[in-house]
Amino acid sequence: MGTSTFEKDAIISGLGISRIGRRTGIPGMELTMEAVHAAVADAGLRAEDIDGVVTFGDVPSTEVIAALGNHATDQGFGYPTGGILTPVMSAMVAVSERRARHVLVYRTVQMLGGTMNQAPSGADDNPLANPPVEPRTPGTPRKLRPFEDVGELLAAHAYSAANWLAMHCRRHMELYGTTKEQLGWLAINSRRNAALNPLAAYRDPMSMADYLAARPVSTPFGLFDCDVPIDGSIALVVSHADHAADCPQPAIRVEAAGGSYGSGGWFHRDDFPKMASTDAAAQMWSRTDLRPSDVDVAELYDGFTFLTFAWLEALGFCADGEAGPFVEGATRIALDGELPLNTYGGQLSAGRMHGYWLLHEACAQLRGQAGDRQLARQPEVAVAAAGGGPIAGCLLLTR
Repeated sequence: MGTSTFEKDAIISGLGISRIGRRTGIPGMELTMEAVHAAVADAGLRAEDIDGVVTFGDVPSTEVIAALGNHATDQGFGYPTGGILTPVMSAMVAVSERRARHVLVYRTVQMLGGTMNQAPSGADDNPLANPPVEPRTPGTPRKLRPFEDVGELLAAHAYSAANWLAMHCRRHMELYGTTKEQLGWLAINSRRNAALNPLAAYRDPMSMADYLAARPVSTPFGLFDCDVPIDGSIALVVSHADHAADCPQPAIRVEAAGGSYGSGGWFHRDDFPKMASTDAAAQMWSRTDLRPSDVDVAELYDGFTFLTFAWLEALGFCADGEAGPFVEGATRIALDGELPLNTYGGQLSAGRMHGYWLLHEACAQLRGQAGDRQLARQPEVAVAAAGGGPIAGCLLLTR
């Protein structure tokens, strides 16, 4: 990332979210433009004010630029190591370097889709598709591209991320005594929060008995340890910080960013079962004077329950191996707890938006605009963290 404090030149000025549902049949472009128009208006802008666009997929940026009817340019992936949040960090770099003033960022998913949109210039120029590999001298640890070791996993009949991350979780259980029930408390807390979110896919109450009775997916994961596929789109506008005074909504400032991509692949890290989240978090904290104790609300990736455990430890909210006790009973992580966690219901109950809903929620909480789930104690600092395995990115946000 270097020493540049590019993130401090950026604000998140606008937020937008489309209709959310399961198997809606609504075209992706329609969902995208619902979120896009909402975000642009929320930022106090018009379509012609948007001069940059970047996306994590699925609807191509060329189609959105055409629909905006302006001369915005695709900013591509100008920042190579933010994992899922790379488009957001790329937008921050763009406004910091004055290549754009207002950059639209969006993520659209549909249950039968979910692929990442490639950069317009092709895979060879896309750092997420073909990231650089650092040279190594004999005797140094092997550094892999994020998916270079997937062939080894497939050869072992581990065919999905559920299998791969189940191995991480089982190792954590063996090392630290983490239990299935502790994973369950995270899922229960998410469902409790989702009940207050009218857009959440699943809002019915969940008990520990319900959680434990769910069909198995990949030991120790059951159905409720896995995120919920949905159709929907989320958009946000990243503007230069000098737009803050003109924002009709409270501007969200970016205190620090951190990212990691590829080191150790899925299971070649010397500190396995740690993941790229450890490196991304360390980088983020190195770029700010704030500390974990300053964070008022945490929105952490939960494609699988264990990923949130990994983020809690990586970000320093608890020590290695202590995530299970940290969430046990779901009191510390409740809306009125010490560290409110995944306040919108997370991907486990609200739906899988690959880290973009959690970023949207962090900003809404800081603005005081989260509706029935708004924290009674107005938060001033939030962390949004996304990714698992060998890809990770996190942002420290302030009002």
